[in-house]
Amino acid sequence: MNTIYTKTYDEPDYNVKEILRYAGAADADENITELYKNAAEELKGALSYRVCCREFPISFRDGILDLTFTQTASADLKKNLKDCQSIVLFAATIGIYIDRMIIKYSGISPSKSLMLQAIGAERIESLCDMFNRDVTLAAQKDGKYTMPRFSPGYGDLDISIQSEIFKVLDCPRKIGLSLNESLLMSPSKSVTAIIGISDTCTNASISKCAACKKYDCNFRK
Repeated sequence: MNTIYTKTYDEPDYNVKEILRYAGAADADENITELYKNAAEELKGALSYRVCCREFPISFRDGILDLTFTQTASADLKKNLKDCQSIVLFAATIGIYIDRMIIKYSGISPSKSLMLQAIGAERIESLCDMFNRDVTLAAQKDGKYTMPRFSPGYGDLDISIQSEIFKVLDCPRKIGLSLNESLLMSPSKSVTAIIGISDTCTNASISKCAACKKYDCNFRK
């Protein structure tokens, strides 16, 4: 429980459909396809896929959710973790290189910078999905279930919890992920999240978008 685990993943396959969705491209015409290919080629072999994680027991009392490393009154997180006995807290990043490429092209090719942003969004989500699957498989071996991952800033879970997450996961030292005073992460294509572990499957089949109340999100599935 006190151990912080780290893992580096092999590069997942690119989901071009998702990348184009993040880029706001409804139709992949020849120009958009070429733009994607050029952007992806520049990133080839340059991204890292790193995760650090730690498991904590949780409890509910007097309207407060005790996550062991901190407490919260977030109604949305309490709903997500209903009937859970523990959580896996994790941080994931694909590294700083893509941030540098986005900045590089922002002034000379905004369209390429936008495509790199879209690729980065898909890459970090793919990394989180891979880690999520590993956690789910490990839970299943123990006859348990996992809930949809839940990140700071979703619903009513205040982003300020990031500070506590970074402390208990030692993100800068473990995976080179830092947090500034404005609670922005660097590298920017990074995620922190909570995965609930339960003896029952109450919420296990709910998608991460279905669990989120931001109904006007452009990326909602």
